[in-house]
Amino acid sequence: MRSRWPSYRGHADVALIVLAADKGAPGVTTAATALAAVWPRPVLLAECDPAGGDLAYRLPAADGGVLNPGKGLLTLGATARRGLEPAQIHQHTQKIVGGLDVLVGLTHGEQAAGLTWLWGPLGRALAGIPNADVIADCGRLGAHAQLGDLLAEAEQVVLLTRATLDHVAHLRERLQITKAHGVAVIADPRNYRASIDDVRRIVGPAVQYVYGLAHDPKGAELLRGQWGGRLDRSLLIRTARDLAGRLVSHR
Repeated sequence: MRSRWPSYRGHADVALIVLAADKGAPGVTTAATALAAVWPRPVLLAECDPAGGDLAYRLPAADGGVLNPGKGLLTLGATARRGLEPAQIHQHTQKIVGGLDVLVGLTHGEQAAGLTWLWGPLGRALAGIPNADVIADCGRLGAHAQLGDLLAEAEQVVLLTRATLDHVAHLRERLQITKAHGVAVIADPRNYRASIDDVRRIVGPAVQYVYGLAHDPKGAELLRGQWGGRLDRSLLIRTARDLAGRLVSHR
């Protein structure tokens, strides 16, 4: 689960893949982190939630210490008012345990007030990073209209949902106003396939695909720092690896 982004040379057909959700944002950050950890190509995990995120507090740095919450989207925004190029992104990323490159997001929603201009240029820059895919955690949609400018730059927009009546109802409404390519169901392992099939039947042709990711709280806890064999065997990582392969196949 190591990133090879800085030294990678090869594929030119890179992609920005957005993960987001409607009400409740069920597990978007966990899903994005798990996918990035097992992504079969060089990848950057970018925290792009205008409401604020917590990657800096939930993931350990590569040296075992803590990530710097002030280095990431905040420092990038401070230097990008005169233009933002893909090459600038790497100057603001950090590495976590396992070698994954991350762009830490805002720490609280108030910081987004001065960055309403950023999301479109950020989306274009992330989509243009050479030799790496980008998985963007965009949290809950709806509160920040400017985030639509970032979504417009994505090759794939994947909405997460749980297989419950209220979540699927919100999902259907969101699909009417958001251009999404697919859905990932955070599904209980006890009725995993049935839950995915139920959501697939309900959303119908509104999206190209409906896949799954296991609801695995123990695996999510391991993802916070205990990277290794136990994490590899978790349902979260096993289903994330399957989901990653399926998303890559839609490239």
